[in-house]
Amino acid sequence: MTVSVTPLSASLGARIEGLDLRSLPQGDDLAQVRRAFLDHQVVVFPGQKISAGDQIAFCELFGAADSDYKAPPQRDDDYRKGVMLVSNVRKNGVPIGNLPDGDMQFHSDGAHRASPYLATTLYAIRVPLQGGDTLFANLYAAYEALDDPTKARIADLRVHNAYILDATSRDEESRPGGILREAEHPLVRVHPETGRKALYVNRLMTRFIVGQDDAEGRVLLDTLLDHVERPEFIYAHKWTAGDFVMWDNRCVNHARTDFSAEEVRLLRRYTISESAPAPA
Repeated sequence: MTVSVTPLSASLGARIEGLDLRSLPQGDDLAQVRRAFLDHQVVVFPGQKISAGDQIAFCELFGAADSDYKAPPQRDDDYRKGVMLVSNVRKNGVPIGNLPDGDMQFHSDGAHRASPYLATTLYAIRVPLQGGDTLFANLYAAYEALDDPTKARIADLRVHNAYILDATSRDEESRPGGILREAEHPLVRVHPETGRKALYVNRLMTRFIVGQDDAEGRVLLDTLLDHVERPEFIYAHKWTAGDFVMWDNRCVNHARTDFSAEEVRLLRRYTISESAPAPA
């Protein structure tokens, strides 16, 4: 089949058809996927039937497949270390994966780390009939829509991000046994491949603007958080089983909509980091 790339919205996102990801794209096909990823920030491959190994191999085309997540307490042989299940399914009252329930505020994966994740991939195994959608926000567009005085004001500022694993709200700052991870990053981030500027703040993890007066900094941060979540910057992805989705954490925030506890949501997640430099 011929590979086709179809934009999904005016804001971001593209659907890529004509590839079976059980066989890795090569040559012109891979170049087309890479270009679509950089141009559209979120790419959706529908109708896939991939194993965890297939997902890992695809991730490694773009960087280093990560392996620092806890494994589910019970898993099939298909689930290798480093693959995180995103699911509300429980066995004997214990979640089989991570991030089990409800909705989640907008965030960028890894913003709480010194080295944020390049990209995140999700493969849909079972999805609710209603809800459980993923919302993606274009941080390039959010920055570009700012007026010039605001761009000048925030040009050199930094933000402090913090997160506890499985938290769904910024209000959740502590939990027995929870580990709070923290990092600082530029408020305006320059994408290392495209050179475009993105507004790098998110509601779940960004706690304050470094060096700003508390009251003044809070007003500015709240204004920017509302700004990046404006509807014109957002694409809402309604999942279908077999969807494989990859997005660029360097210029995209994402969130999850709520869904009924009676429904099953099961996705397999794998993150990608920048490849380590080759030995000298």
